[in-house]
Amino acid sequence: MAKIDAFFKLMADQGASDLHMVSGQQPILRIHGEMERVKYKVLDNDELKAMLYEIAPEEKVKKFEETGDVDFGYEIPGLARYRANFFQQKYGVAAVFRQIPSDVLTAEQLGLPSVVKKFAMLNKGLVLVTGPTGSGKSTTLAAIMDFANKNRKDHIITVEDPIEFVHKSQGCIINHREVGLHTKSFAAALRGALREDPDIILVGEMRDLETIELALTAASTGHLVFGTLHTQSAAKTVDRVIDVFPANQQAQIRTTLSESLKGVVAQNLFKRIDKKGRCAALEILIVTPAVSNLIREEKTFQIPSAIQTGKKYGMQSLDDAILDLLNKGWISSDDAYDKSIEKQRFAQFLKKPPEDF
Repeated sequence: MAKIDAFFKLMADQGASDLHMVSGQQPILRIHGEMERVKYKVLDNDELKAMLYEIAPEEKVKKFEETGDVDFGYEIPGLARYRANFFQQKYGVAAVFRQIPSDVLTAEQLGLPSVVKKFAMLNKGLVLVTGPTGSGKSTTLAAIMDFANKNRKDHIITVEDPIEFVHKSQGCIINHREVGLHTKSFAAALRGALREDPDIILVGEMRDLETIELALTAASTGHLVFGTLHTQSAAKTVDRVIDVFPANQQAQIRTTLSESLKGVVAQNLFKRIDKKGRCAALEILIVTPAVSNLIREEKTFQIPSAIQTGKKYGMQSLDDAILDLLNKGWISSDDAYDKSIEKQRFAQFLKKPPEDF
């Protein structure tokens, strides 16, 4: 047993999502969104480095020594998997570990709207799950993959950096590939995937032009592609995909995206005030013919209105989802205000509404 494993057990006991190990500080846990120091001695650089190197693969240590940061996955059988990141900072080495639960939560356990499960049953197209870092995108995607795995008979390929949720093949065959370990890059894996007879491709992060372009190509050639982006709303997600491309390609990409994009789930996590834990507010965009026209005609600013008028299809705005959580008494009015799009709508719930500026 590695020395650092004791801290991972503590994470599980405390219900923490992240562990921070920093030279010159005590270990810190993130519990329900808030940072709490562990009652342990201050870690010095050499001691922490020895602890971290004990669990890192040799090639990852080499990359870290060369570049100053590295990502990889670490697993303690029977406990959990962790997404690890090592990085150099002013006072020495540091690391952050994000816990990935061993059990994949189902769409029902997460309380996802039924329309989200329909995305898992599409024949082809692109579905994006977006939101800030730590907003639960991977958990939502894992639930969608789980639903597909149980209800389809297809081939699923996931490309992640590192592998997070591990699915056991049920109705589907699932192949997990890790960037840096099983493939050189997201783009290389996507190029290879097109020759590997996939029905569903999950791209852990669409972080550059080449990856986004290949994902669009796969979606428009008969595959169902799921991906993530760091955007805060459905409209901004569409703009982000288009803006990645050079200006002379954007008109063509608008047309391609209008035909291949099937849906966007934009989400944010909130700390619950009624009990321990967190909950997600989801904005859901379904690309109807009307929304497809807005994308093609460069009118993405009208997407929020299309979401409001598309409730009968299962669409919902982020603010409506936040208001629903607020009315249930699950989240605080301050948190609702901070993460809402239309601030004025939530100012009335604040004890001290901010002055207009």
